[in-house]
Formats: sequence, structure tokens, C-alpha cells
Amino acid sequence: MTPSSLLKKYWGFEQFRPAQKTAISHILNHKDVIALLPTGGGKSICFQIPALFLEGICLVISPLISLMHDQVESLNSKGIKAMLLEGTLSYRELQTQLDNCSYGPYKFLYLSPERLQNQLVQERLQQMNINLIAIDEAHCISEWGHDFRPAYRKLAFLRELKPHAAIIALTATATKQVLTDIQTNLSMNKAELVQQSFERKNICLLVHQSKHKNNDLLTFLQRNKGASIVYVRSRKLAVELAQYLSAHRLQTAAFHGGMQLEKKKQLLHDWKNEKIDIIIATTAFGMGIDKANVRNVLHYQLPDSMESYYQEIGRAGRDEQKAKALLLYNDKDLVSLKSQYLTTIPSPESIRHVYKKINAYFSIAYGEGMEDEYNFNFSKFCRSYGLNHQLTFHTLQLLDQLGVLRLINQHRQRIELRLRVSPPVLRSFLEKNQFYKPLIHGLLRRQGGVFGTKTSVNLFQLKTQTGLHEEQILSQLKKLKEQEIIELNIANQDTSIRFLVPREDQYTLNPLLFYLKAYRQNKVQKVEAMLQYVEHNTQCKTIQLLSYFGETKTKKCGHCSFCLRNRITPTK
Repeated sequence: MTPSSLLKKYWGFEQFRPAQKTAISHILNHKDVIALLPTGGGKSICFQIPALFLEGICLVISPLISLMHDQVESLNSKGIKAMLLEGTLSYRELQTQLDNCSYGPYKFLYLSPERLQNQLVQERLQQMNINLIAIDEAHCISEWGHDFRPAYRKLAFLRELKPHAAIIALTATATKQVLTDIQTNLSMNKAELVQQSFERKNICLLVHQSKHKNNDLLTFLQRNKGASIVYVRSRKLAVELAQYLSAHRLQTAAFHGGMQLEKKKQLLHDWKNEKIDIIIATTAFGMGIDKANVRNVLHYQLPDSMESYYQEIGRAGRDEQKAKALLLYNDKDLVSLKSQYLTTIPSPESIRHVYKKINAYFSIAYGEGMEDEYNFNFSKFCRSYGLNHQLTFHTLQLLDQLGVLRLINQHRQRIELRLRVSPPVLRSFLEKNQFYKPLIHGLLRRQGGVFGTKTSVNLFQLKTQTGLHEEQILSQLKKLKEQEIIELNIANQDTSIRFLVPREDQYTLNPLLFYLKAYRQNKVQKVEAMLQYVEHNTQCKTIQLLSYFGETKTKKCGHCSFCLRNRITPTK
């Protein structure tokens, strides 16, 4: 098959976009590629098509667990074998998964940069026939990027691990400084740069100073129909605004990280199928969501950076029809942006203090804790040690970003089980109850230790293995418990915390002090750039946005808030 026929067969598209075609051509000619494609530019096609065309398996590194889940599910639904190595796997489970990749018909292996540091993973990868290495969200490699993660700095060893595999680094938002960092730190000086303009000509950039935000929000959405996303920074505000708009007969729902997984899926399904027009969401919403006809993206509060702003407005108008991006702000927002993102940047002293307390809270001994995961009640933790909530939250976020620990803020169920019966008894049970065979066989293949001690069950991987829905798996597990075939414990958890390195106090944190200094400087620059974009009302907004990303444009767009206010028509 040709790349074009693969595109048609699995994605239903007749032809590639120009940037996709160029990137794929370079990869098939064994060249490294840096792909700088805006949100909605179809970055994943750039590595998925050549990986399918070539013999072997594609290694995909990404910091976004939810996005990797979405891509793995999407590929599997197309009949393409893909696997995600999650951080919750035990050593034995990890071995099994890697064996499946080495000897099974898998085409894609997704994992985080932290998981890639595992010695067993590296040893097994060296033995695999890896045809391509895709590094997604590549801006994370730079301390000047908006989501810097030190684990990305360690990816250069892939060049030695698999010297014959081409590397493609992908990002939607990168300044020239970040691009230079990507090239340097991944040893990609000879890479082909595939770059698409940041300009989205079909999106009207509207910035409005508002004295009555709720009224302005309501009026805009009443006048501008169609699928819409309204971004806010808190769960509480998401719920309040959804109630406000619903009271005015707009089909609206709130979407945030504290919701149960099934509720999220239902809301997303309803929004995609036009049963809900407006989603009020916290900023993570939209990653990996394929909905082309979003007509409006609104920011009720100021984003923390131009990169975040650009990524979020880029979820509008992917069908290339006209769309609008409205940013509402008032004087209070300008002050609170500085206050929230600058005055709460943790100092080295506060980071050491919170790190010490979090280890004490979970009774982690010196030298221990690596890969341990705990349910985490953030408010209780702060109360226990008299900690400031906002500063502590930012500190934990920074420790997450620096690869010391991982905060998991998604409502989910933690499932542990153990088989209570011997193998002969289990075989006899399955002969009489064949209904349970797919589930039991799936458990034994992926969770071989269930005959011994209680073992954590990965619901997502079990679903992929068995073809059963989550509701079916949970129902069958409960029935197996009632029949005394298994011991079962299902615990709901809103937030959990996983420690990624052993507790070594100052030795854990001291090497990161350089990054902490760069982090603060980077935050200051990004907040100032965001404020300048909002307050600078003497220039076309499209020109301002492109200038931030290093593009020179002299002709005004004719449809941003500046151009409309000054009655400027589009120039060609």
C-alpha cells in the first residue's frame, strides 16, 4: 500500500495537507524532522502514516496521558494495534506488555518520557525493530517552552539506542528560542524543519474589555450560534457559568477534572453530536478532541501565556469555516494574572518545605517511595501542616513538572483483586460459565500475579484486551466476587499522587535549582507577553500574535477587534 492509500483506508481522507506530505516524504527518505504545525494541523498523521508504511513499531513519547489514551483508543478502533505503557504497571505487568510489543503485531508503543527512563524499558526497546521515534509536545524539552519537563532533556540517548531510526519532533507552539533548544538537545541539527504559518485566517481574534462579563458572554453566545467552548480556570466557575447560561435557555454543560469518567464521556458524546452547544471547561479540555465545527472559543479569564491562548483558540474552525475567538477581561483580571502566576511562584525554600511535608504525610522513609502511589486529599494535607493552599498547589505542580512526583487529578476507580480459587477450580468454573472467559483470560494474560497477592487492575488495558466496555468489566467483576471466585476492592479516588524518584531530600531537589530559576524567568516573560497582547490596542491582533511566534506580517487581517473597531478591511 502507498501512504495515500493508507490515509484513505484508515482515516478516510483523499489527500494529505501540504505540511503532512512534506514531513512524511522526509521520514520515508530516512531524514529527521521537526514539525511545527499549529493546533488542528494534523500532527499525528505525520508519524502514524510512515509508521504504518514501514516495517516495525513506532515509539511515541508524550507527556499527556489523556491524549495518549485517546490516540491508542482511536488507532485500536481502526484495527491498528497500539499500546500504552502506563506508570501504574507493576514490574511483571511491564515485562508482559513489552513482550507483547516485541513479539505481537503492534505498530505503536506510547509512553511518557519518565517511563522511558526505566532500565527494563530501555533494554527491551533496544531489542525491538523500531521504525520511527515520534516525540510529541517537543517544546517540553526547553526551559523556555510553556510546559518544560526535565525528563525530555534525557531523550537524546534515543539516538544511541536506535541510531538507524528516524526521529520526528512535533509541537504546535514554539518560538525560535524553543526550536533551537529542540534541535540542540535532541541532536537534530540536520533535521528538516516542516513549518506551517501560525496564522489562522478563518478565526477572528476578538479582545474585549468588559465591565459585565456574564452579560457580555451571554450576549455573544446568543448572537453567535454553534458549538462553543468557554475556558475558565476553576471547577467552581465552570459549574456557575453553566448554570447561568442554562438558565437563559442555552444548551450548556460544565466539564472539569473532578467529574466521573462516564459523565465526561457522556458530555463529550453529547457535545460532539450537537445535543449540547456550549461546554464550560477548564483548560485541559480539547486536547485530542476531533470536532471540526467549533464556531466559538471564549476565554472568560486571561490565559497564562500566548502559547496556551493559541492552542486553545486553535480548537475553533478546524473545518476552515469562519470562527471567532473572544477574550473577555477587566482591570481585576490584569492584576490577578500577575498575582496568580508571579507572586505564587514557589521559592527553593518553599519547595524544600512542601517536599519534606509530603514525604512525612505518607510516611516515606529516606531512600524509599519510588513508583509508590497514594490517594491524596489536598485540603487535608494543607490543613495538617498549616500550608497556604495556592502556594502549595503551585509547588506540587512544579514538582510534577520537574519529574519528582506526578499529580493525577482525574476521577477514576482504583481496582485491586486476587483470585481465591486454584487453577483447577478456575478451569472447572469456566467450563460451566463460559460467559466469563474473555474477562478471566484477559486478567491472566495481563495480570499474571492475581493467583498470589492482590494486584492492581488497569481498566483501560483490560478493556482493550477483552473488547468489553468498562460497565461490563465492572459488572462481571462484582458477580465473580459474589460467587467467591475473586477478592475485589474498588475505591473511588479524585486525586492521587505518585512518587517518581526515591526520597533523598536536598539531593533530589538541588540538581533542579537551575531549572527553578529559569522557570521563574520564563513565567515572568510569558505573563508580560500575555498582558501586552491584551492591553496593546493600537495594532492588529493577528499581527501581534504572529509577531510573538517570530512571524512578520505587515498587512492587517481586517476582522480582529482592532481592525473592526477602526473599520479596516482585509488587505491581500
